[in-house]
Amino acid sequence: MRKFQLHFFLLLFFLAASLNLKAAGGRRVHLIPEPVSVKEQAGEFTLDNTVSLELKTKNKQLQQSLKWFSQKIQNATGIDVNKGKGSRKILIVLNTDSDTVIGREGYHLKVSPESVTLTANTAAGAFYGLQSIIQLLPAEIEAKQQNAPLHWTIPAVEITDYPRFGWRGLMLDVSRHFFTKEEVKGFIDEMVKYKYNTFHWHLTDDQGWRIEIKSLPELTKKGAFSVKRTGRWGTFLPALANEESTYGGFYTQEDIKEIVKYAQDRYVTVLPEIDVPGHSLALITTYPSLSSTRKQYSVNSGWRTAAQDDNSLDPSNEDVYKTLDKVFTEVAKLFPCQYIHVGGDEAYKGYWEKNPACQKLMADKGLKNVEELQSYFIKRLEKILQSKSKKLIGWDEILQGGLAPSATVMSWRGMNGGIEAAKMGHPVVMTPWDYVYLDLYQGDPLAEPDTYGLCRLSDSYNYEPVPAGIDEKLILGGQGNLWTESVPTYRHMEYMVWPRSIALSEVYWSPKSKKNWPDFFSRLENEFTRMDAADINYAKSCYNVIFKPAKEAGSDVSLTMATEVPGLEIYYTFDNTFPDLHAAKYDGSVLNFPMGATQIDAITYRNGKPIGKQINIKKEELIKRSETAGHVY
Repeated sequence: MRKFQLHFFLLLFFLAASLNLKAAGGRRVHLIPEPVSVKEQAGEFTLDNTVSLELKTKNKQLQQSLKWFSQKIQNATGIDVNKGKGSRKILIVLNTDSDTVIGREGYHLKVSPESVTLTANTAAGAFYGLQSIIQLLPAEIEAKQQNAPLHWTIPAVEITDYPRFGWRGLMLDVSRHFFTKEEVKGFIDEMVKYKYNTFHWHLTDDQGWRIEIKSLPELTKKGAFSVKRTGRWGTFLPALANEESTYGGFYTQEDIKEIVKYAQDRYVTVLPEIDVPGHSLALITTYPSLSSTRKQYSVNSGWRTAAQDDNSLDPSNEDVYKTLDKVFTEVAKLFPCQYIHVGGDEAYKGYWEKNPACQKLMADKGLKNVEELQSYFIKRLEKILQSKSKKLIGWDEILQGGLAPSATVMSWRGMNGGIEAAKMGHPVVMTPWDYVYLDLYQGDPLAEPDTYGLCRLSDSYNYEPVPAGIDEKLILGGQGNLWTESVPTYRHMEYMVWPRSIALSEVYWSPKSKKNWPDFFSRLENEFTRMDAADINYAKSCYNVIFKPAKEAGSDVSLTMATEVPGLEIYYTFDNTFPDLHAAKYDGSVLNFPMGATQIDAITYRNGKPIGKQINIKKEELIKRSETAGHVY
């Protein structure tokens, strides 16, 4: 009888716990990236003025992190957890004996109505746990000013979490358009919310040299500025006669140190990129003798060169290596990162083929082609970097002509470069453009700012960084890359980066077995409310209609429509009227244009309200897309 009563009361207990969770709205934990293990519990921890924050260690870096944590809470809630006197605590513990399950960047988090306990092996792991605590609080915690009084709670939960990859990065190109020191810091702040740990800083290119080199002061005096142009990138006029170059800027070495320290405080490594031998017009504009043509150019402000300008350094010129030695000497001192990125991509070699000095060097060294000449150049750079205790990393073109002995490859032209390097035993950072390039269209071009290509949110989420048959240990991780030709402002930078980089954060952090698009998108929509509170200009392209045209006999076209987001309804018209809820509802069948119709207008709805942008697409555009091999929109 007692055994029956015990079972009965246990049943009631678990039923009550289940009802409590359901009363709270079902799932209450919406973390991104998805943790390794989440066990939701009944109840919640209430954050109020009685709660105290306690750190069981004297780790200085973690103490700095807790200042950030407590300040963020106070800014949004008015609660100072450093002054609480009650028995309920937020307790942070660093293990004295390392927990092999969670490793260097993992953490355990236990939340009950009485306490919040965060345990980690390192300050970095604790910091990522703090990010999870912030995500567990209501969305208003992201507001930049204090909210009206709210009931601040954290759902009871037990979490074990650690990353899949050690390299989780985002790249920002500051050459095509210059972003200020404070904007770079803001970018880092947004990165760390999603547990990114590597900031790849593309500092030099044809459009500007952005880093002060004290031994070469002309680099920033002349190479950091171009003429101001507005409009569509690639259509701009070159500098006119006597036109002053005033657009751009650069970071002083003190700025660099400040940003590197700012990143370090947030457990982010800053990877500098000095892009050579191609993409070097800003350097060549300053020192024309370093190119094969020796011609005087101007910094490119957004015109297409089509190899008209010689933007590649001359690998036969010893002054090139002396100049780069000066550059890398100063870069190495500014950045603690073990790597320096040397670019190596898209180097135009036509001028090398016409350069007698290059041809002589090739003959002297037994180099069979200009690809091997670039390999010679990269190998010399590797020795320069090694003399400064740095490792070389470059885009996958550094494979051409023979890979430098200890180089790490960043594979961007698809996965093949990474596969080739890994088979040779070299470390690889996977960054294939069609999944991780954040400057590509996010949806139909008719509803997006002008750019090129296509990488939808779901493409980024469904990307798998480790190819079949490759040793996963050689895949260091991956990153998302934002090239900024068409990104002139910080707000537009946010639009291009988020939410695709949120999807990528889960690719690089969460277990592969956890991948689930509908579940991810449910958590992402919860994150959207937080981004609204933080005034982040994220893209909502994922809600828009996807048109899938098919070529029919003659010059006709049919189409089907789809959505990325589960559960949306599509309404459409062929008569140039607004597709409201009284218009035709799409049922998944193949559509044909009625006689005389020249356009279809379509929009997505959820729960009877428009959620995507209305897209009006001409029949002739659909025909054009259907006739284009591999059309992507």
